[in-house]
Formats: sequence, structure tokens, C-alpha cells
Amino acid sequence: MFTADWAFRFAVALGLGLLLGLEREWAKDDREQSFAGVRTFALITLTGAVTAFLQQELGLDGLALAAFAAIGALIVVSYAVTAAKGDVGMTTEVSALLAFVLGALCGFGQVGVASAAAVASLLLLALKDYLHQLARRVEIADIYATVKFALISVIVLPLLPNETFGPAPLDVINPYKVWLMVVLIAGLNFVGYVLVKVLGNEHGIGLTGVLGGLVSSTAVTLSFSQRSRKEPRQAQAFVLAIVLAWTIMFVRVVVMTAVVYRPLAAPLGIALGLMTVAGLGVSLVLWRRSRSGPTGTVTTGANPFELGEAIKFGLLFGVVTVAAKAAEVYLGEGGLYLAGAVAGLTDVDAIALSMANLAATSPDSTTVAARTIVIAVLANTATKTVMAVSMGAPQLRRTLLFTTGLLLVSAIGGVIIASQWGPPT
Repeated sequence: MFTADWAFRFAVALGLGLLLGLEREWAKDDREQSFAGVRTFALITLTGAVTAFLQQELGLDGLALAAFAAIGALIVVSYAVTAAKGDVGMTTEVSALLAFVLGALCGFGQVGVASAAAVASLLLLALKDYLHQLARRVEIADIYATVKFALISVIVLPLLPNETFGPAPLDVINPYKVWLMVVLIAGLNFVGYVLVKVLGNEHGIGLTGVLGGLVSSTAVTLSFSQRSRKEPRQAQAFVLAIVLAWTIMFVRVVVMTAVVYRPLAAPLGIALGLMTVAGLGVSLVLWRRSRSGPTGTVTTGANPFELGEAIKFGLLFGVVTVAAKAAEVYLGEGGLYLAGAVAGLTDVDAIALSMANLAATSPDSTTVAARTIVIAVLANTATKTVMAVSMGAPQLRRTLLFTTGLLLVSAIGGVIIASQWGPPT
């Protein structure tokens, strides 16, 4: 029986076919004679939905599979004809096969799955130029590093013991969790690595700061501080890139800790959120003042999936975790704050993840963990400020010192507000 539900399924199937067909029509060269356009794609998805309807209503088992084979045969013939003319691309043909499957999914009631798959395929089709750029910029070493890291993570991670080792009360080293944190941080760093590969190295000063914050805010600070001495007239623009890189780092820390222990994101997000707002405010003022448009270069650094880089972070994370636990046991709450300040001088990721794990195992420590991370972020920001002041032009120093003071005030205000929340229940 044809019902309103079936009408909805057919409508979605038709809509998805139209979307795929429109994308293929738009991407098609004027001289290209493709076998399928917007109407054909809509008909293919509708055929899939009708086939699913008939199979279910008439009990014709295997009808959808037979129809798929028939559509596939037509596509093979079409591809043979176009390939004979020198056009060996088969994106449209594969998309047509997918269109039938999407229509059949709608017919079988899996409208959500079909819609999600259609959106994903449209995204892949629309990002053609960017994906081709990425393929040209990715080196074979990047592929090998990513494959090796994936194999190690998939094969080794499940085999690692998920229990703590070490003498009590410092028995906090869990091999499984250590490598899990390595996978997390490498994945986050890989996002910035891929963005630089896709978008290229040289950009306007604002985008350079944003991408640099994803890769390394310290590298951005060092690079533009040194450059400000050679180009003092562009100091304000260079400060813009530095402050944007710092601001991205604040957001990154919140996201990273939220992945490990979501309740920690609330108190931490207040403090670092205020710092982010302050950083964005300074960036807006600097952007309006920057009359010229200098460019900057973002260095990708080593592939985050290189095993050597991953192992280094794993060791650092283990050392910081033990040091933080020792500081908590022997020095109390103040010891954790000291550990955060010391660890933050060189790296924020390790102490942030260590505190996230502490809060996850002991929810009463959430507020203390958030404060420790904020202290680490401030220590890291102060270190970069000292670098910039010692190496940068006078114009850059004044603005950065003011910005650092504003960030400090914002952090203190955020910590005071977050303290009113108390530990999660």
C-alpha cells in the first residue's frame, strides 16, 4: 500500500538524486559528453526507491540486486564508450552507482543513512580541487608515517595492558592510556598538518596566525618576533599573527581536554574562554590598524604520525603524569599548581592531558585540574612573551606585553568565576 511514508521516501530519494546530478552537471566541462546529468541521476535514485518498494510490497526477493546489476551494466557500457573517446575518468559512473544505492536505502526506510552518505559524497565531489592539491603536496614519507602509525595504533593499542604500574602512591603509568593520549594528540596535530598541506605555506598574516596556532604557536611567535626587527613598520601585523596563534591554542586546549573528560571543559572553558575573547578583541583592533597586507609562511614541521615524534610525546606525557602525581601527593594542591607552571614552560599538551585524566579518575579534583591547566597555559604564554620581547622590535614588545597582561587578568577572572561552579556531582 502506498502511504505518506512511502511518498516521503520517494521525495527524499528524488531530492538526493537531484543534488548529485546538479553537482555533476556543474562539474562537467562544456565539451564533455557525460552519460548522466541532473535528470538521469534523479531517475536513478527514484528507480532505486521504486525497486525497494516493489521488492517489499510484492515479496520479490532479490529485485533490488537485479536492478542494481542492470543499472551497473548500463554504466559499464557507457564508460566503455566514453573511455574509447579518451575520457578515462569514472567519477560520474561511480556516483551513478551510488545514486541507485541511495535511492534503494530510502526505499528500505534508511533515509538518514542515505542522506548522510549523500552529503559525504557531495563533499568529496565538491572538494575535488583541494583534494588534488593535497595529493600533489603529500610526500610518500607522509603516507608511510601515517600507515605505520595507524598499524601500531590498531594492532598494538588493544594489546597494551589497561592497568597502572609503578610504586605506590606513584602507580599512575597506564600503558594503554599513555598510547591513547598519543593517538589523540597526534590526531589533533594532524588536522593542522593537513590544513597547511592543503592550503599551502604562504598566506595573509591573519590566516598564518590561525594555521600556526594549530601547528605550533611557539614557532609563530619566534618567526614573527625575529621578522619584526627587519620590518619594524609591520610590527602590528606580526603581533596580530602571534596573538591569533595564541588564541587558537587556548581553544585547542579546551577541545583536547573535553575529549578526555567532558565535565572539565566547563570550568576550563570559562577561564580559557575569557582569554580567547580577550585575544580575539586584541586581534580585531590590530587587524583594523594593519593597513598593509604582509604575508607569512607556516611550517608544517614533522608529520605528527611519525613514530619518533609520537614516542617522544608518550615519554613526555608519562614523565609529566608521574611528576604531577608526586607533586600532588607530597606537596598537595600547591604542588599540582607548581607542576603545571613548570610543565607549561615547554609544553601545554602533556600537562593538560595529564590533568584531564586526573579529573576523570577523581572528579573532586576537577576544579584543581582546571586551575593547573590554566596556570600551564599562562606559563607557556609568558615564556613566549619573553621570547618575543627579547627578539622583537620595540613596537611589537609594547603590544605583546599589554596583551599578555590582559590575558592574565582574563584568566584570573575566569578562574574566580569557574571556582563558583564547584566540582561536578
